[in-house]
Formats: sequence, C-alpha cells, structure tokens
Amino acid sequence: KKWQEDQRLAVVALLALVTLLTAVMNGAVIAAICTTRKLHLPANYLICSLAATDFLVAVLVMPISILYITTETWLLGPFVCEAWLSVDMTCCTCSILHLCVIALDRYWAITKAIEYARKRTARRAGVMVAIVWLISIFISIPPLFWRQRGDGTGPQQCIIEHDHVGYTIYSTFGAFYIPMTLILILYSRIYSAAKTLYQKRGSSRHFSSRSTDSTNSLHHCRVTHAFCVSDVSTSDHTAEFDRNHAAVRAPLDTELDERNQICTSRERKAARILGLILGAFILCWLPFFLKELLVGLNVPNPSPQVSDALTWLGYTNSLINPLLYTSFNEDFKQAFKRLFRRKEHT
Repeated sequence: KKWQEDQRLAVVALLALVTLLTAVMNGAVIAAICTTRKLHLPANYLICSLAATDFLVAVLVMPISILYITTETWLLGPFVCEAWLSVDMTCCTCSILHLCVIALDRYWAITKAIEYARKRTARRAGVMVAIVWLISIFISIPPLFWRQRGDGTGPQQCIIEHDHVGYTIYSTFGAFYIPMTLILILYSRIYSAAKTLYQKRGSSRHFSSRSTDSTNSLHHCRVTHAFCVSDVSTSDHTAEFDRNHAAVRAPLDTELDERNQICTSRERKAARILGLILGAFILCWLPFFLKELLVGLNVPNPSPQVSDALTWLGYTNSLINPLLYTSFNEDFKQAFKRLFRRKEHT
C-alpha cells in the first residue's frame, strides 16, 4: 500500500512538473513575440496563437486532470465535467490544427514565394486562427447534446462517452487523422521544394552569371529558411549574403565547394528539423487517437491507467511545440535571453 502511495505521489509530481514547464515555455513564447519588434511577423503570429492555445491546455486542462488522477473519482460536479471535457477537446484539437495551418503557411511561402509574400499579412494570420478555433469548436460541441449527467450520488466519472460511432469517426478524423495526413503531405512537398532550391543553388557553374545567381540563391535561401524549414533569422541572412559576395571575388572552385558544403549542411538540417517536428507530433498524438478510434468501434476499453498515460502523452505535445517551433530561430533565442535578463534585474 505504501509503495502504491509513493508511486502515485511520484506520478503526480511528474505531471505537475510537465504542467508547469508547459505553462512557462508557452508563456515565454507569447511574451517574446509581444515584446520583440523583430518578431512581429505574420508567421510568428501563428506561432504565438499556437503558444496561447498550448498555454490554455496547461492552465485549464492539465491541473484538473491531475486532480482527477489523484482522487480517482470526479469531485467537481457535472457542470464542471462538461466544461472541462469541452475545453479539453477544443484546445487540444485547436493545437493540432494550428500545426496544420503553420505547415500550410510555410508551404505557400516556399511554393508561391513572391505572390504569397504580398498576401502574408497579420489579417490573414488572424483569419486562419479564427477558422482553426471555429473548426475546433464544431468538433467538440456535439457531445454536449447527448452526454449523460451524473445524479450526484456515488463515485462519479468524467470521461468522453463513445456511444456514437459516427461522432467518434467524425471527431478523430477531424481532429487528428485528416490534419496529420495534410501535415505529412505539406512537409514532404516543402522538403522536396527546399531540396530542389538547394540543388539549383549549388549547381551554378557559370562565372559570368555568378553575381546574379548569388542574389537569386540568397532570395531562395531566405524563402526556404525564413518561411519553411528552420526559420533562420535575418542576422543569418546577412552573414550568408556577405559570404556569397565574398565568394564572387574568390576562385571559382572555392566558391563552388563552399556553396555545395553550405547546401548540403542546410539540407541535412532541414531533414533533421522536419523529422523532429513530424516525429514529435505523431509520437504524442497517434497512440491516443488510435485508442479513441478503436474504443469507438467497440474494441475493449484499455485500463484507466493506460488511458491516462495516452492522454498525457498527447498533452506533452503542448510542451514540445514551443521548443520545436522557436529553438532553431536566432531571433527567438535573443528574445528569450532578454526576457530572462529582465527577470533577473527585477
């Protein structure tokens, strides 16, 4: 018995730590974007909205889940149960759909660079965020019309009912399977487009057109990295611009070697970053939605412990998102450093 209590305390402590880190990390992303003028870009507004959604998961969903796991019974009444389940479904779905619109934004930015640069405004980002929230609400609202309410006596449960197979298929495909498929397609095309640009950039061999090609390559590289793969900051663009112009004065062979090395390095980095983004997303959410779909199709329910573990594996994606979508951007790193310096001085 004591061992079980110690185990439960350890689990609660771990979940509380995950909740705290999720709130702090996403709060830091929001603060960095709001206080740093350099980050006031439409693409970063989508990142900020994603961070706000994940922050809501940490503040409104995770703490109540910890309480429920600790007590093993629902103590907050039917109204709070319905509100919590609805907020849980809405925020988690919204977080996943944000990843989808970020991939879509990056896909348009690299495949229609010049045309989309004019359309890529704060208003457009706001419309995309509004659509994401509307879809998330429409996915989470239906159970409110048939969810059973407790009578207030005896141990209570607060779980998503799987009585409607049609809704289970609708919600799991709308919240995960369709977005996952779209994300995989978009990022595969993004990587193919980026790889093509790298190869074109590295294959230029005409000395007379080196200066023009250098400028075009810089433009392609800006599009590829700023909007698509690693979100390299403007300071990196400036450094690369200087290297390209310095290469014009260098011997041809030296320039080609340098270009090939840079392109190969960028390509490997792109593959690594895309692998991390897709791998983390699928690893965190696929087990949960696979379980939801199977249970909805009348496959035997897993134990409460397994269900809780899969649910929290999905919640963990809200902690990973701010790390993946900001860690490769030098401007975000500098903004985080300034934030922490301010806290130290206050």
